[in-house]
Amino acid sequence: MRDFNYSLIRDKKWDSELLGLVAAIYKEVGKQEMYLKQRPEELEKLVEIAKIQSTEASNAIEGIVTTDTRIRQLVEEKTTPRNRDEQEIAGYRDVLGIIHESFDSIPITQNYILQLHKILYSHMNNPVAGRTKTVQNYISATYPDGHTETLFTPLAPYETPDALDRLCGEYNRVIGNMELEPLIAIPIFIHDFLCIHPFNDGNGRMSRLLTTLLLYRSGFYVGKYISLEAKIAKNKDLYYGALSASQDGWHEGNDNPVPFIKYLLGTILAAYKDFEERFSLVEIKRSALDTVRLATQNKIGRFTKQDIRELCPALSISSVEGALRKLVASGELKREGSGKSICYYRTK
Repeated sequence: MRDFNYSLIRDKKWDSELLGLVAAIYKEVGKQEMYLKQRPEELEKLVEIAKIQSTEASNAIEGIVTTDTRIRQLVEEKTTPRNRDEQEIAGYRDVLGIIHESFDSIPITQNYILQLHKILYSHMNNPVAGRTKTVQNYISATYPDGHTETLFTPLAPYETPDALDRLCGEYNRVIGNMELEPLIAIPIFIHDFLCIHPFNDGNGRMSRLLTTLLLYRSGFYVGKYISLEAKIAKNKDLYYGALSASQDGWHEGNDNPVPFIKYLLGTILAAYKDFEERFSLVEIKRSALDTVRLATQNKIGRFTKQDIRELCPALSISSVEGALRKLVASGELKREGSGKSICYYRTK
């Protein structure tokens, strides 16, 4: 079985691109702390938007979907799910809520990971919820001509509990002893977790929830305000490509986790940049019209009302809609489409 010895990784020589990403993220962490002290009330409104986006995006990656209205009702109002997809979405919402509220009291152990997995399926009758896999699983790809190929074979069911224990133990050791930079240890943990693929179902969603948990526990809170899952969903081909490139040779301990580390660090850095952009829109007290105008000036190409609402969390939906109507009437924006397909673009 593969050896989870992070001490070998500790002595690895990292390239300048990876180290540059780590340094850039720490710079953004310092800025975020300053921003939160300046305008905590306005920025707190980003939290609810991020929860909705994270719940929607992480499930959508796995093909689990519902309408925009239902997503908001499930996350904001905790309404009762109506079907299987909504049951899975509600479970993700519950786990994400627990992580947001109690991350500092959730140790990284197999027992706690199994409990989170059980909560993920708490709205449905899943006999293997909260248990490691009982049958061999495979990571496969289906191609346009219809044929399927196995890209990676995870650990066998009988190897999984011990591997998960050793992965958690080694991670806790290097983090506790400060032997390895957390921004390097976290992507490696997630990469190994996905290679183990410990569950019959829910591995991808659990990996994204654990990413948020590990980041919070190491002091990186950007996922609270900007959805990392939404960023992954927008570029999921890059996500799967980086994971595939890092898995080769994993069983023999000859894998190269660098592509996945760089991918995840790039995603985290992009989220911090988004946070900075959103802060610039609440930094100075402006009218709703001026706030929306400034938000549209940050957009290139076509954008939706929801895109602008995310940039203006302090404004109500009606305020955003009213400002967009005025900008269209003044000729600053063009509107096209109808119903759900309505979008806007700048004319100057």
